[in-house]
Amino acid sequence: MIVKDEEDYLERCLSSVKGLVDEIVLVDTGSTDKTVEIAKKFTDKVFFFKWNDNYSDARNFSLSKATQEWILVLDADEIISKNDFNKIKILTNNKQYSGFAFERPYPDLQDFP
Repeated sequence: MIVKDEEDYLERCLSSVKGLVDEIVLVDTGSTDKTVEIAKKFTDKVFFFKWNDNYSDARNFSLSKATQEWILVLDADEIISKNDFNKIKILTNNKQYSGFAFERPYPDLQDFP
């Protein structure tokens, strides 16, 4: 995950993937709020990348830090619903595929913790 000043959303996002992912890799591009402090509650894999106006560079840096077979890419304001949690587990256990893309409509917020 690439972030900057996401203290309002980050904890909810990271809580939504607890138990789904084996590692959380977070790359901060210059936060001045509590983003890094919140991230460190969930992972010790917090890295810093000096923003250079090139999103691809930041994304490639973040991907280079991942060590697991599957990579779930989220923005800090996104969350994984309880319904999708199990679907993702099933899909990633299927060795037939090498990737998936999901369209995410804005859900009803009552579906989330």
